Amino acid sequence: MNSAPQRPENRDFVKSSNLYQEFLAEREEILKHKWLESERLGYDIGFERALLDWIRKHRDSWRASRRAQQTSPVSGSAPSGETRPA
Repeated sequence: MNSAPQRPENRDFVKSSNLYQEFLAEREEILKHKWLESERLGYDIGFERALLDWIRKHRDSWRASRRAQQTSPVSGSAPSGETRPA
């Protein structure tokens, strides 16, 4: 097995890939869900429970919404949840 470090251009390629960007966005949503549910219940529910709960309750609609945002024509408004600079 080759354990040589990756070249910087390979890491940049991975970080700029759509798949990696989707992974990061989904992970952020799961972490938000974890925080909200932990606050609601009064204790840390842990990442695994938050992940499974988010997948069951929210992933399909989140992905559909995200796909709709990515395929819709560019308009003068920012995507939901974001603000435009003044």
